Amino acid sequence: MPDCRRNRVPGGTYFFTVNLLERQQDVLVRSVDLLRDAVRMVRAARPFQIDAWVVLPEHMHSIWTLPLGDSDYSSRWKAIKIRFAKTIPGTEYRSAARLARGERGIWQRRFWEHTIRDELDYEAHVDYVHINPVKHGLVACVKDWPYSSFHTYVAKGIYASDWAGLGVDDVPAGERD
Repeated sequence: MPDCRRNRVPGGTYFFTVNLLERQQDVLVRSVDLLRDAVRMVRAARPFQIDAWVVLPEHMHSIWTLPLGDSDYSSRWKAIKIRFAKTIPGTEYRSAARLARGERGIWQRRFWEHTIRDELDYEAHVDYVHINPVKHGLVACVKDWPYSSFHTYVAKGIYASDWAGLGVDDVPAGERD
């Protein structure tokens, strides 16, 4: 069994990557309103600040800041995953292990987390969140991806609407995957 150790900083800011189990699926964008509802419901019960978020067809990246004294992001992710899974039809393949545990076959069990260290680290991760649809070849310009907090950043004057409007061929090969 993997030894999954998490860095916990009360009131900290964290970058996350959360993946679907079946990476060729597109349920996150097909059901983005249900995902948003799940996040909204969890935030109502266990508040956290969303600093940035992008939803791609089969994975998502987000940056959260937790309330002072609180470092429990894992239970929030668990609740979001469960709430979302309950709202979509149960048509996915489920392994014997998942069936035995009563689990759906939608999400990878774990998620990737990085504790934001400082302002430069924060800015780099916010940029990474927003450039991701271009990096994955889903759009040529960041502004063309609708499932992103990029549009909020533009509205607040943080980014210009043409920020990182790179063509896919302009993104270095090592940055596309």
